[in-house]
Amino acid sequence: MPKKRSAPDIYMLLAIVLILVIGLVMVYSASAVLAFNQFGDRFYFVKRQVLFAGLGIGALLLMMRIHYSTWKKFAPTILIICFVLLVIVLIPGIGVVRGGARSWLGISSFGIQPSEFMKLAMVLFLSKWLSERQQQITHFTKGLLPSLAFMGTAFALIMLQPDLGTGVVMVGASVLLIYVAGARIAHLGSIALVGVAGLVGLIIAAPYRLQRITAFLDPWSDPLGSGYQIIQSLFAIGPGGLVGLGLGMSRQKFSYLPEPQTDFIFSILAEELGFIGGATLIVLFLILVWRGIRTAIAAPDIFGSLLATGITSIIGVQVLINIGVVIGMMPVTGITLPLISYGGSSLTLLLTALGILLNISRYSR
Repeated sequence: MPKKRSAPDIYMLLAIVLILVIGLVMVYSASAVLAFNQFGDRFYFVKRQVLFAGLGIGALLLMMRIHYSTWKKFAPTILIICFVLLVIVLIPGIGVVRGGARSWLGISSFGIQPSEFMKLAMVLFLSKWLSERQQQITHFTKGLLPSLAFMGTAFALIMLQPDLGTGVVMVGASVLLIYVAGARIAHLGSIALVGVAGLVGLIIAAPYRLQRITAFLDPWSDPLGSGYQIIQSLFAIGPGGLVGLGLGMSRQKFSYLPEPQTDFIFSILAEELGFIGGATLIVLFLILVWRGIRTAIAAPDIFGSLLATGITSIIGVQVLINIGVVIGMMPVTGITLPLISYGGSSLTLLLTALGILLNISRYSR
């Protein structure tokens, strides 16, 4: 472990700042009409986003100064706390139902979403667990199975809310971390088949999930029902053209696209800023993921490498799914766009995680 730390990865830090600024601008632009109609205040959503961005930046700066190895000893405790919160949120009268899911703890419009924090907690724990069992990871029962058991238990609790989107991101990031740790592809392939079968079962068990699949395949089969969001999203992206209609000039945010400041905020960005604006944002995310991968490769130890992999995977998987949904390439899953979409828990969690990633970059070889 290097005794001296260097400056954090400047390209990563710059990408984070630029994405965050774009996010704040777009939250205001996408939510102003909705906020005025519902609360009589066009700044209702962006004021809260700025508050959580401030908290997140504070957490990022703090995490950037704390040596990442500190979290290794706290990882089991953090995971247990998140498991407890996932159980508490399921208790009627305590957990708050929003959007059909009992996934919030809090009062009124302020609250936390335990499933969001479980994503980072699982990555922290698996990084510790696997870094201490390098010789066992290729063994199915001693290495891979316990890791999958922790991940599967967390996924099951998240699905009881239910929150398929967050669960998929956590599983995706965890599987990528396990693969990088050295798990055999044959083992992961076998588990993937079981996972696909389970996912099919979950879809069949919940009619609304099946409707999302059919809407993805043919949204025009139910244009006013299950296909409505995808159709309205494409109606936003299409007219944007090369340069867009202009910042603040979106038409779909006038009560056509539901909750435009959250899951489908990329649609509004593409409508107002066009292909150039959307491509610029994607390039910034690619820079962030690239520097995250570089940090993982150059990390001074196995724990740092796995932790950087896990955090980068959370960002990458979430961006891939969100934009895939928005452009009609994936079924609707309810996943926000990192650092862009409105949401306090997600924004604070991601900035905290990125602060840890920036700290790892300070000790890279």
